[in-house]
Amino acid sequence: MGEVEHREIAPEEAGLRFDRWVRSRYPGLSHARLQKLLRTGQFRLDGRRVQAGTRLEAGQVVRVPPLVPREKATPTRERPRPSARDARFIRELVLHEDEDIIVLDKPAGLAVQGGSGTHRHIDGMLEALAVGGERPRLVHRLDRDTAGLLVLARHARAARELMHAFQQHRVRKLYWAVVLGRPARREGIVDLPLGKAGPRGRERMTPEAPDARKARTAFRVIARAGRVGAWLGLMPLTGRTHQLRAHCAAIGCPILGDRKYGDGGAVPEGAPSGLMLQAVELELPHPGTGRPFRIRGRPAPHLREGLSWLGMEAGERLPFSRLEDWPESF
Repeated sequence: MGEVEHREIAPEEAGLRFDRWVRSRYPGLSHARLQKLLRTGQFRLDGRRVQAGTRLEAGQVVRVPPLVPREKATPTRERPRPSARDARFIRELVLHEDEDIIVLDKPAGLAVQGGSGTHRHIDGMLEALAVGGERPRLVHRLDRDTAGLLVLARHARAARELMHAFQQHRVRKLYWAVVLGRPARREGIVDLPLGKAGPRGRERMTPEAPDARKARTAFRVIARAGRVGAWLGLMPLTGRTHQLRAHCAAIGCPILGDRKYGDGGAVPEGAPSGLMLQAVELELPHPGTGRPFRIRGRPAPHLREGLSWLGMEAGERLPFSRLEDWPESF
């Protein structure tokens, strides 16, 4: 049956989900067996129980329980280098770069990490941004269909500090959304627990899920277009999957172009296509200085089209369209 192993998380593995790390090293370990080992506490992370979705940090130590020989660890495969085309592409996405962080302006439709059937993604291009052989690290995620600001860490220390800041909700993020319908209130907080439910491949985040967890989103109406639609500012106060999309649908105002939560993604006549959601501005404690660092992205082309369809201009300076208009805490 083998012996207990202790494996240290390498810098290039920082940010991985625990279950993905296990599967990459122990491909013979079935999903059911992994879940049982997690439930019984046989896998440990720095001496504590660990969940499948826990994000790993460089330097942490995993206790691996005795596994059958066919589940013996496989060596880490060398990452393929991005093509010259992808290297140019990701460099063009850089909005800010210093010794500690990089901020990308991710376009809609591009995945952050790979998965089943996903071969082109941000994670696969990061080697093009390496300095001195050190590859940048992902510290948070955006949905494939969501555009906007994506923060990378230059090195392991910055990754640890940034991941802690995200986990402790010390990062303020402002999203813009073009929604259908008219919110009943001009501002408020959607406080609706969310969990994943539904058939495999068609899961949705819903309050009816058995594992629904606390989820809160602050919203403000930036502008309205009668009863047709509205331009919303959204600030996630928790970090659930698809939280903003599910919460907008829950208040009767699905995001324009949302195929999962918005009436099948039906697009009204004359409206542009694409999910009208963008992470437009964020503020976080800079890992190099400790001081607040704020950055604002460019309105995405498809979001500009969505606002124009409502008769609005993305460059217009309106209340709640900037992070400075929002309270520090809720």
